[in-house]
Amino acid sequence: MKNLTRSECAQFLQEHDNYLILSHRRPDGDTTGSSAALCLGLRQLGKTAHILENKEVSQRFAWLHEGLTKSAPEGSETIVSTDVASPSMLPEAFKGLLGGIALRIDHHGSATSFTDSELVDPHSASCAELVWDVLSLMGVQADRSIAEAVYVGTSTDTGCFRYANTTAHTFETAAVCAAAGARIYELNQELFETNTLGRLRMQGWIVDHMRMLEGGKMAVCAIPRTVEEELGVTQDDMDNISSFPRTVAGVCVAATLRESAEGDTKLSVRAVPGYDAARVTEKFGGGGHKGAAGASLKMPLEEAALAVEKAMLAL
Repeated sequence: MKNLTRSECAQFLQEHDNYLILSHRRPDGDTTGSSAALCLGLRQLGKTAHILENKEVSQRFAWLHEGLTKSAPEGSETIVSTDVASPSMLPEAFKGLLGGIALRIDHHGSATSFTDSELVDPHSASCAELVWDVLSLMGVQADRSIAEAVYVGTSTDTGCFRYANTTAHTFETAAVCAAAGARIYELNQELFETNTLGRLRMQGWIVDHMRMLEGGKMAVCAIPRTVEEELGVTQDDMDNISSFPRTVAGVCVAATLRESAEGDTKLSVRAVPGYDAARVTEKFGGGGHKGAAGASLKMPLEEAALAVEKAMLAL
């Protein structure tokens, strides 16, 4: 495995063609925005590029991939993954491509290498920033579509520039997006200022059911799938819901667990500076950053919640 510099990654992308770009399971704004920006940038340079259709993309971010996807690989593409920290983060339908992925672009410090070449910078607040750095080195000009894709990735992974991972480079990237015509106000309203009734109901349920540990410094909330069904929440309603328990005054580390349709448990951990969310998720084969990390646990919800509590108390 070779960890490329940004310049080496740009050279790799210049030298190849016929790209198939992958996003991760339960796609967030960063993997969706990164893959869209990369695809658009490569097309601007005259390359053939598509995003492999990810059926888990929610309506909140689906517009980013409009006109960019293909339903299945053809077998001859140069495959690139964006914001995928480990093989377990790939959708089940994509896992047959493992071994054929030529390049991984990612920003997770706690990760599992699965390609011969990769550009990984854990100091980058988002994968979208990395993608833009590489595209700009290749001579790509930021038009509105590219700018909005990069902005969605950058803003969502920094909590609209509120999280500790935000850097000067993050603001510089956002400035490029604004200068290129990205709809900053509209995107911020949609992504950060608007709540559905379903999301508000779920937040209320979390307040009533989360367990507090260590005198209120830690919070754990296990959400049964039946509750999501009873409240009528959508995947869009649940997007980034894992950040909500961390907003409670005094909470330094918060874990949110959700039952998936496949029967496993999805774990998301959020932490303030001084705590390491990835140390919790690594115990279950996951990874991420100190401030935000995730994992999938092959165990029932309540059993998983107890195991996570034990891991958090060991921090």
